[in-house]
Amino acid sequence: MSGIRVLVGTRKGAFVLTADGKRDRWKVCGPHFPGWEIYHLKGSPTEPNRIYASQTSGWFGQVLQRSDDGGDTWEPVGNEFAYQGTPGTHMWYDGTQHPWQFARVWHLEPSLTEVDTVYAGVEDAAIFRSNDGGRSWSELPGLRTHPSGPSWQPGAGGMCLHTIVLDPSNTQRMYTAISAAGAFRSDDGGATWKPINRGLVSQGIPNPEAEVGHCVHRLAMHPSRPSVLFMQKHWDVMRSDDAGDNWYEVSGDLPTDFGFPIDVHAHEPDTVYVVPITSDSHHFPPEGKLRVFRSRSGGREWEPLTKGLPQQDCYVNVLRDAMAVDRLDPCGIYFGTTGGQVYVSANSGDSWTPIVHDLPAVLSVEVQTLP
Repeated sequence: MSGIRVLVGTRKGAFVLTADGKRDRWKVCGPHFPGWEIYHLKGSPTEPNRIYASQTSGWFGQVLQRSDDGGDTWEPVGNEFAYQGTPGTHMWYDGTQHPWQFARVWHLEPSLTEVDTVYAGVEDAAIFRSNDGGRSWSELPGLRTHPSGPSWQPGAGGMCLHTIVLDPSNTQRMYTAISAAGAFRSDDGGATWKPINRGLVSQGIPNPEAEVGHCVHRLAMHPSRPSVLFMQKHWDVMRSDDAGDNWYEVSGDLPTDFGFPIDVHAHEPDTVYVVPITSDSHHFPPEGKLRVFRSRSGGREWEPLTKGLPQQDCYVNVLRDAMAVDRLDPCGIYFGTTGGQVYVSANSGDSWTPIVHDLPAVLSVEVQTLP
């Protein structure tokens, strides 16, 4: 029977949760790197025991870690991370200029085909690639030097490149999302980039329909339909059927269209999951009810999934990287909260059980489906 490894990054360390294919009995290992913020852990799709971790401290800066034994032991790698070449500046909407600076690695995305290739999205917004398993890195400078770059500005969490999506049908195509600049696509392996924000409307920026400046929270794709993208934006759930060239809203009958994560069922390309949050100023579930919403129609209609989730006095948040799916049948759905809970549904969202209750605030959740 296949196994499951859930990788959890928190405010105070990393945790590795494992179970067999039934997903009903879990072993909790951790904390790894106790006391450190672990912004993201991601397992390799080509090497089941390889895991990358982004480890950050206000005292000691950014460290990258790699495990080649499923998280039992770790090796620091790639710690020469720094912007290369001329740093450049950003000009905020108020007309003031701010220099680029490196703060942390927000997201790690291993290649779908090359065992030692991994990408990193960082703050301030830029994308890096390593071809030697994370030991050395080089920037893909075409994104940061895009003509629109000087007009990017930070979202509430910083000016972060927080999402990298790789196209399984085209090794040259990848997508990124930046808060607050928008979504971008490369069709040449990261050499050049195109803003893909047509159809997005963001109140509060000088031009609500501008080419860039939108606060995109997360992108999701089903591997069988790489031209269909789903987006959770700062207000609005969106869909594109043409690889991001055009977007249209699919918020439907959600109680609120503000949220952070979005993900797609492993076997049903039109089944999408979001976790609505009350507003951009109230980062907790509407009415204090923790509900995952599922659409089986690609976003036209949504249904609340509540069985096993607290339906009163719940004021946690679910962050952008804190939801994931496995590839078992039925598909498993996972998410973690800022209250330290990690939930699993082994039946595609019909019911939920907590794997753990009392971790530090969860920053990211990723899943490896093991042979």
